[in-house]
Amino acid sequence: MYLKNLILTNFKNYELTELEFSPKINCFVGNNGVGKTNILDAIHYLSLAKSFFNNIDSLSIRHGEDYFILQGTMARNDGEDQIYCAFQKQKQKLLKRNGKEYQKLSEHVGRYPVVMISPADSVLISEGSEDRRRFMNKIISQYNAEYLDSVLKYNKALQQRNQLLKDFRSSGKFDSDMISGWDSRLIKYGSYIFKERDLLVKELIPVFQEYYSLISSGKETVKLQYRSHLSEGDFGLTLANAINKDRILEYTTVGIHKDDLLLDMNDFPVKSLGSQGQQKSYLVSLKLAKFDYIKHKAGFSPILLLDDIFDKFDAERVEQIIRLVGNHRFGQIFITDTHQSRLHEILTSHNTDYKLFNISENRVEVITRNGKNS
Repeated sequence: MYLKNLILTNFKNYELTELEFSPKINCFVGNNGVGKTNILDAIHYLSLAKSFFNNIDSLSIRHGEDYFILQGTMARNDGEDQIYCAFQKQKQKLLKRNGKEYQKLSEHVGRYPVVMISPADSVLISEGSEDRRRFMNKIISQYNAEYLDSVLKYNKALQQRNQLLKDFRSSGKFDSDMISGWDSRLIKYGSYIFKERDLLVKELIPVFQEYYSLISSGKETVKLQYRSHLSEGDFGLTLANAINKDRILEYTTVGIHKDDLLLDMNDFPVKSLGSQGQQKSYLVSLKLAKFDYIKHKAGFSPILLLDDIFDKFDAERVEQIIRLVGNHRFGQIFITDTHQSRLHEILTSHNTDYKLFNISENRVEVITRNGKNS
């Protein structure tokens, strides 16, 4: 699978831009702030119907306009699909495949898997458990529609249960049967989510550790551990034991919405021990493991988006990543960088098809293709 072309209309800083891509490697060079990352985010939109960076669609509309449109052609073994994504202020997002509108956006997720590696990934280390749960959800949802549906239904049941706890507190009355009804939903969907997350982490660990060893030349030992209330025993019993605490706090204190991933290096949290380069190596390895996992589950390679990943790496780690990126185990790749010479080294060291784009203010220019000027 690969993206053949892309048209951006009023998307972020682009008024109207049409791009034709290589099925292999596509590189965008230019100064900071000219819109390199915005192109990668547009690809993420087409693949997953949302931005990588935020959940507010209106933030992606070009300043002074009230809508954006993204159009692209996805090529697969069974043919080509025309994808159309549009959003207008005060209206619902519109998503079409081959002219037919999706009834639910979730029906689109997983058809065209994508993995983004970005400086924004640092939140996995620096921020709270919600970001790490979102990381797991994004992986599993790209190959398992039942999982995504279960997460949505679990979150709805959780919201209803929390509201009920607030109502009980304000009214001074407690109804165990009403709580039990929402508990049964949390147990049903939460148990399935736990099983899928547990399997994901177990299968992700060896691939993640292998990638980190390659990038760091074996200098550090890294670990990944899944922590969940559901691994401690029966979920129904855990909910029952927590009900008095829940009533006092007016929210559900146990469940898969409290899950976390423990990110360790040399038996200490990478957040406290790792340097900037080590933390970035950790995140790149985690995302490349995500790529391999989705590829295994989907049966084909996702699109790989590499946004400014070389910053804060020493020369040795950059070299190792260059070797990995050039490996033919990956499919279509999009890379952004401020250093054209560094990308030129990547491209010329591997005998593969590529395109190199120069991004400047309001302009995108193809400067080389397969080493020849365009």
